[in-house]
Amino acid sequence: MARKREKSEQTLAAIVAAGMDIAVNTGLQNLTLNSIAQKLGISKSGVFVRVGSLESLQILVLDEYERVFALTVFMPTLSEPAGLPRLNAIVHRWVHHGNELTALIASHYAVNTFDNDPDAHPDALRSRLVNGMMVWRHTLERTAKQAVERGHLRPDTDPEQLVFEIFSLLTGFMYDAHVKRDPKCFDRVTSAYARLMSTYRSFAA
Repeated sequence: MARKREKSEQTLAAIVAAGMDIAVNTGLQNLTLNSIAQKLGISKSGVFVRVGSLESLQILVLDEYERVFALTVFMPTLSEPAGLPRLNAIVHRWVHHGNELTALIASHYAVNTFDNDPDAHPDALRSRLVNGMMVWRHTLERTAKQAVERGHLRPDTDPEQLVFEIFSLLTGFMYDAHVKRDPKCFDRVTSAYARLMSTYRSFAA
């Protein structure tokens, strides 16, 4: 019985991994039970038994996206001093994983949350996409607030405004990296971020 359960869990993990690969390469909208079945060489019913509805599959993939993204971008920065050093580390890791799976998460979130087609994503899925993105922004805002409290940034800094500007840079970077494929995108975003932070840095610091 335990062996059967273990095999079922392994199959579910393979389904989620295949779903991530499809979403990254062709978009979340192209993730279907049938596409998973074809990719893994199993029956569509075999996929359905383990994940249920398509929406459940999409949410499982999003959960895994967020787990990998957090492990790659956010968690390693906890060893950095709170405040500006940690904020800089988060942005650095986000940018320098820009051509890997983890950074594509954000670009797919952007594409799918901007989709105005009401049939493209059920309300529950769109809410899940938006909530996931807001978690990342709140993490950045909390880190920016710590930077103000520690005197790294000017006392009149609005963390929400700063994160809006940082997030705008990151979104532009991902567009240039994955759509325009500008070879200078890393230099451009690094320069833009340094210039942005120079306007917020505390004179005392």
